Amino acid sequence: MGSLINGMALYGGVIPYGATFFVFADYMRPTIRLAAIMKQQVIYIFTHDSIFVGEDGPTHEPIEQAASLRCMPGVTVIRPADTAETIAAWVVALENKSGPTALLLSRQNLDPVHDNCRKAAGLSKGAYIVTDVAKPDLLLIASGSEVPTCQKAAATLAESGIKARVISMPSFELFDAQDKAYRDSILPPSVKKRVVVEAGTTFGWHKYAGDDGIVIGLDHFGASGPYKVLAEKFGFTPENVAAKTAEYLGR
Repeated sequence: MGSLINGMALYGGVIPYGATFFVFADYMRPTIRLAAIMKQQVIYIFTHDSIFVGEDGPTHEPIEQAASLRCMPGVTVIRPADTAETIAAWVVALENKSGPTALLLSRQNLDPVHDNCRKAAGLSKGAYIVTDVAKPDLLLIASGSEVPTCQKAAATLAESGIKARVISMPSFELFDAQDKAYRDSILPPSVKKRVVVEAGTTFGWHKYAGDDGIVIGLDHFGASGPYKVLAEKFGFTPENVAAKTAEYLGR
């Protein structure tokens, strides 16, 4: 499939895309790499993007795949958090003519992050604020299905007097391409307390968490079970994120 869409892109006249479970991106890696080397506009729609694949078990649950694509030069990786962000991600993919774009989509249903779809346009800059407070005590940073989890965690923390800014960071590549002023407006250097949440390897996230931040991730393989059970077992629930954050802050 990867070779076919590369050939279609080289021939011209169409913007080809291919779709499969995200874990199978490993089989496509040579052709993804070639698309990046050739700077071809192809789109990958990778679904079932985390341990929340569920009962298929660890063989089908991508843990390290997002990090492996993020480190490949010329590939734009986007992990949207809801329907509105997915629409915005598709627009980015259609406009990206300098190389391949990979969209990482969830298997499970997700709560909407926004009350207005237009707010998701911030995705085009790689990271943007989805829930803000005045003078935040910390930054909660997440991608994909963990963004609504962090929004709920922030609401719980607010009940304890902890003010958290929630940031959706669907794309390292898009965010790193922004100027310093924008990056600092999203991740203020003065706010050292940061918690990153993604249901995959923590590799690569420490750049944004900073020396004083923590990353709630998964540096081991998953397990077979209903996705809500896995979320509870591995700590990707609003309650656990709130508890871990409060513990991190010493509150």
